[in-house]
Amino acid sequence: MQTHFTADQLADPKIREADDILRKCVHCGFCTATCPTFVITGDERDSPRGRIWMMRELLESPDSISADTGHHIDRCLGCLSCMTTCPSGVDYAHLVEIGREKLDELVPRPLGDRLLRRLLAATIPHAARFHALLWLARVGRPFVPFMPAQMRAALAKLPTRIPPLDPVGANTHSYPPTQQINSDSNNKSKLQASHNKIRRVALLAGCAQRALDPEINASTIRVLNRLGIEVVVRSEAHCCGALAHHIGETEAADKSVRQALRAWQDEIKNGGLDAIVVNASGCGTMVKDYGHLLKDDRELGHLATQISAMTMDISQLLAEIGINSIIEPAPDGGRPELAYHSACSLQHGQKIHDLPQQLLRSAGFTVTQPVNPHLCCGSAGVYNILQPHMADGLRTRKLDSLRKTGAIAVAAGNIGCISQLDEDALPVRHTVQFIDWASGGPSPL
Repeated sequence: MQTHFTADQLADPKIREADDILRKCVHCGFCTATCPTFVITGDERDSPRGRIWMMRELLESPDSISADTGHHIDRCLGCLSCMTTCPSGVDYAHLVEIGREKLDELVPRPLGDRLLRRLLAATIPHAARFHALLWLARVGRPFVPFMPAQMRAALAKLPTRIPPLDPVGANTHSYPPTQQINSDSNNKSKLQASHNKIRRVALLAGCAQRALDPEINASTIRVLNRLGIEVVVRSEAHCCGALAHHIGETEAADKSVRQALRAWQDEIKNGGLDAIVVNASGCGTMVKDYGHLLKDDRELGHLATQISAMTMDISQLLAEIGINSIIEPAPDGGRPELAYHSACSLQHGQKIHDLPQQLLRSAGFTVTQPVNPHLCCGSAGVYNILQPHMADGLRTRKLDSLRKTGAIAVAAGNIGCISQLDEDALPVRHTVQFIDWASGGPSPL
């Protein structure tokens, strides 16, 4: 793609970065075939190629931009399926971040939209606040018909069943291992050869996940402890910053990022860490991008790069160590058949697609995939709240394909997808919960 930025425009580091990204696009259109919003609408402006054209105009000729541009860019899920498909290596993820930041400067959002985004950024990244909001929303449901349309749509996405708030992450705490890997295990010899000690990892407890499903962190810690891994959780690292970052609340996002970095730096200095483990793939994608996000930060740039390099999705760590030593014999009749939903942030953002399925099969489960596994379920952080109509259409498509697998339950690696898709007739649980079950933990079903 040709660009025509002026010298003054290119003096801005973000414009220079955008220029480099834009010039890689060859307009081939491969991205349109795998873009969930284009599949729904058939509108070129709702495709990555169309949005790239709009973002070039936005950055080159900001005076020509209208609210219509924002409408189509806002409808982007940020699922990054286009990056998996793109043969030219266009870094759409960072381009759309630059475009959205510039758009927010040029076209003020309606007051209701601004207030809703601020409310989401002020509550969801704080588990206790979000948990209180869930209860408040439950009490307020009788008044939903009298609320503004956007607020009604937001409340409709909140669960009616509210579990207890997850205690993991409320305070800084260390969870020591409960057993060693078997002495004759090849996995143990690899562990000793590379570390010569039991591994020690920091777990990001998360924010929304603590309010929505406390069993995910519990299962994660049990599985890691059985493998001989010490798990430390820092209360300061309460949120990765992704939610606020993706809806334009940059100050809130920056605060969360810096708190997490400093907490993990303290653990590296005082106890040593072998990895930062994340069990919500949306958060993992964000933490793995800290190095890019803070690349120009003199104070924390180097640390951010270090933390990004240390970060692993829970499936990566379990696959590296191996889980065979802790898996118990399957009951009579074997373990149930599962469908696997590949979260966009895991398969497109982190390029992890087969590992979770391999782990589930190693644990004795039969695993099937739905058709079009690359398409988003419509969750995408708080996209299902901000863009409910589009999100509902994607949810319907995904659930239909999952039901057709014939599986009795679904495994997934991200709390957003789990909340979006879970239903009584087809429960959706985290992959690590099934591994926990197969290694002596409680049934997640």
